[in-house]
Amino acid sequence: MRFRVVHTTHYRYSQPVTACHNEVHLRPRSGTQQACESHQLTIEPGASRVHERVDYFGNPLAYFAVQETHDVLVVTATSTVRLTPRPLPELADSIAWDVLSQRLRGDLDEAALLAREMVLDSPLATPGAELHEYAASSFPPGRPLLGAVSDLVARIHHDFAYSPEFTTISTPLAEVLEARRGVCQDFAHLGIGCLRSLGLPARYVSGYIESQPPPGQPRLEGADASHAWFAVYEPRHGWVDFDPTNNRVGTDRHITTAYGRDYADVTPLKGVIFGGGAHTLRVSVDVRAIDAPDGGTPAA
Repeated sequence: MRFRVVHTTHYRYSQPVTACHNEVHLRPRSGTQQACESHQLTIEPGASRVHERVDYFGNPLAYFAVQETHDVLVVTATSTVRLTPRPLPELADSIAWDVLSQRLRGDLDEAALLAREMVLDSPLATPGAELHEYAASSFPPGRPLLGAVSDLVARIHHDFAYSPEFTTISTPLAEVLEARRGVCQDFAHLGIGCLRSLGLPARYVSGYIESQPPPGQPRLEGADASHAWFAVYEPRHGWVDFDPTNNRVGTDRHITTAYGRDYADVTPLKGVIFGGGAHTLRVSVDVRAIDAPDGGTPAA
């Protein structure tokens, strides 16, 4: 299945910006299950320099600079992506979570060594006693890893309300856990923190999911949004995606842009400006299947 993704970021500044330097994670990744067939980055006003590279985690990363005075910056990424979802593994067909936690400590296999990086603390997904306590009921001794994670995801989906006004990206996980409210980034960080508290590797995944309008209503351009979920490492199946916002295992309509330890590693757009004063930010995303009938999975 192929999708067209248009992601537009619009900044308006109260005072002139004389120059800005930015990094963007907006080009979708390419791999076994996903291929980015085309990608175009449009910057208004025009950039004096654009440089593309691959970051530490293998994500496409672009740098650009605008060196003319401006009070509006518009960055539009247009991509065509082909998805070839793999069959979902049986949840019971996985290593016991406590066996994996012990094995990773001494496993020198390359994949295991890379996975161990995702057990370590990161700025926005630090494990703690509260997260360990919340996770514990899903992880009795000997339970298959994927079944345990699926149970944790279902609990997060049930226990936490989707509330865009409640958090910012810097809201501590302890506050999210106490209030039982947040957005997709919070729920991804929560799942990651829970898994890391048990010595299990989990990584943050940033991307998109196609949404559908209510029955009888027209589909609105730009009404989709950036999305986030997490993936857990299982030796036989590799990295398996879980979406706690939508209580889903696997990503048959999820488009991956980048992954890392947490949101800070894969921020869609960040940078520094000279001048600018106060600013307003508007982001619109449109995800549309272009060679298959509609029928996508709603995203919160």
